[in-house]
Amino acid sequence: MQWLVWIHILVAIIGIGPTFFGNILLRKNQTVTDLRHNILLQHKLDFFPKIGGTIAVITGILLVIFGNYGSILQIWLLGALFIYFVIQVLVIGFISPKVYELQRWLLHPENRASTQLPFNQAENLKTISNLYMLVSVLGILIFLLMIIKPN
Repeated sequence: MQWLVWIHILVAIIGIGPTFFGNILLRKNQTVTDLRHNILLQHKLDFFPKIGGTIAVITGILLVIFGNYGSILQIWLLGALFIYFVIQVLVIGFISPKVYELQRWLLHPENRASTQLPFNQAENLKTISNLYMLVSVLGILIFLLMIIKPN
């Protein structure tokens, strides 16, 4: 059973960890050239939370089923699952479409010489940045719930 705990911890760190880079890579107040580079990096990092986060949930459920962690109805466990669900909704439903729209504008051949974002893309970036900050806070809350396990 201890091997499953280690797998769960490693997958959570490797899977969820890259999400925290969204705050840095897609921050406001950077040059368009830097943003072009960073949005491609973020696109590559998005792979980890999709796969790692899913495996972390699966291994977590297996730990509850086969371990001696008590009922699945514990507040810390339900809270962590709920927060994970909220993160998924934010990333898949709100952040990803806006990142895709921004990326499409940044990489469009007509915009390669642009040194400033148009107003709507700047607002897009501001929203993305703020949402990544919220996702990071929620991710930290999940880790805290897993460590503290309040009743």
